[in-house]
Amino acid sequence: MAERRPRGVRALPHALSRGRERVTGVLKRRFPTVAVTGMTGVGKTELVDTLTGHSGPRTPEALAESGSAVMEHRVRRGRRLTGFRFRVVPGENAATRLGALDEVFHDEPVDGVLHVVAHGHATGRRTAGTTGAATVHRDEQLARELEDWTVTAHRIASMAVRRDRPTWLVVVVTKVDLFHDDVEEVVRSYSPGSGTPFGDRLDELRALAGAARLSIDVLPVCSHLEKGSPVSAKQRDTYLRTLEARMAQLSGHV
Repeated sequence: MAERRPRGVRALPHALSRGRERVTGVLKRRFPTVAVTGMTGVGKTELVDTLTGHSGPRTPEALAESGSAVMEHRVRRGRRLTGFRFRVVPGENAATRLGALDEVFHDEPVDGVLHVVAHGHATGRRTAGTTGAATVHRDEQLARELEDWTVTAHRIASMAVRRDRPTWLVVVVTKVDLFHDDVEEVVRSYSPGSGTPFGDRLDELRALAGAARLSIDVLPVCSHLEKGSPVSAKQRDTYLRTLEARMAQLSGHV
């Protein structure tokens, strides 16, 4: 005769499973996942390192060497047991980059997106295993930036029409110290309804994903200041705090 297990014992695995689901749900709400996208050289890793307090070199030589061919993971822990889990998608190495995009927009859909642009001021990188910065032209970088965004926007749209994530997108315009006199105009050029090529792509994304479902913001940021920069440390910190505050609002932390 088979031994009968007490009812409480049979229910234990189910209770443990529900407990894990509740813990996972709380973690996702308090630490939403954010994809950080953008072409190589725009400063994705540096921005996330700044937001997370990750220590790292800030010399011009080190910045020229920064970046990764694989997806990087960072966690920001804030007050009240809240924060963000960042997934920094590599900007080059086509196979690795496309695999990372699949992961954040299909396999494990993220809650929000920081798409980083630099108004054509992305740092040039040498190819074929050589190191250091390369001489690049702004027009070429702007064209690459738009091409990069077209690929990323397509991935966001294809996921948004099938799932309820991502719910927000912030276009982060970095390196504003290089065009500090035209920040407002540059930000406008990256905004929906601006009539620019980038703005037109954003309009298309909103139409596909649903403007009510996908919140879109455009914010300027300066993560690194060179000596003699026209942007003060106080202004840099204000830019960063504004971005952090908006992310907290969009994630329901405040």
